[in-house]
Amino acid sequence: METDEPAMLIQAAFAAARQVFSPALRRILWKSIGLTIALLALLWLALTRLVSYYLEGHPLSASYPSLDGYAEFLTGFGLLVALVYLLPAVSAVVAGYFLDDVAEVVEARGFPEDPPGRALPLGRSILYGLRFAGLSIVINLAALMVFLIPGVNISVFFIANAYLLGREYFELAAGRFRPMPEAARMRTDHRGTVFLSGAVVAALLFVPILNLLTPLFGVALMVHVHKGLAHREGNRARLSGLATGLSREWPAKE
Repeated sequence: METDEPAMLIQAAFAAARQVFSPALRRILWKSIGLTIALLALLWLALTRLVSYYLEGHPLSASYPSLDGYAEFLTGFGLLVALVYLLPAVSAVVAGYFLDDVAEVVEARGFPEDPPGRALPLGRSILYGLRFAGLSIVINLAALMVFLIPGVNISVFFIANAYLLGREYFELAAGRFRPMPEAARMRTDHRGTVFLSGAVVAALLFVPILNLLTPLFGVALMVHVHKGLAHREGNRARLSGLATGLSREWPAKE
């Protein structure tokens, strides 16, 4: 990671935060929050039904009816924890759905002199979101195994999601301007900056209410990060070309 990239990341985070609450994104913001809440509610209902079905058929439920109240309490608490771990997966699906709407606004307002990105087909955007959601579920279920270990649980959850959110959100934003293999190559070249960007998004998961903004903020942030890195790569390429041209002309002038 280059020395100026942390400063670029800080500027990108503040710019993304401003744009998330801007009038241009307000309509998408409410839709994103509504869809996120709806998906979490569906997951809550599905998990509640599944656990209730299991408890009703368990032999202890018939032998000790008084345990039902304790079981329901523990189940409710456990499902709340599970939803926290499932939030990154839900945000990935929402981000895939609203990707182009958010990116178009951020690009037009933040980088009006640049050519706009090419919208990904909706099916492909959702497919990428579902792919990330599946990967996120697997990783966070693994992280859930250390939930009862104080300190370790939060660290594992944070590091895993910083990597996942940085990787997927960056590639979604970069995919509007370059083929996905090239977007993955660019992410690898700037892995430190992309990880720190993902860490900023992952930190939002720990803030109640504000964590519902994760999809929009993540997309907006990564649009700024990708643009910043692309501009730096372009400037280096131009400087390299200029230096090569001068080195070729120098002997001729002598």
